[in-house]
Amino acid sequence: MAVPKRKKSKMRVRQRKGQIKAELAQVQSCPSCGANQRTHRVCPSCGMYRGRQVLTIAT
Repeated sequence: MAVPKRKKSKMRVRQRKGQIKAELAQVQSCPSCGANQRTHRVCPSCGMYRGRQVLTIAT
């Protein structure tokens, strides 16, 4: 079994973990109502997805 020869310093570990970042969600406008929606998801304001009515939204 492989065992590290030396302990990794805190700086080296933090430099590696500092590269992991959260990405911002991509947003586009809905073609039917024009509201902002996340890509590849149902529009929360009108319930349309890819030109079809998927959800019925109670207003």
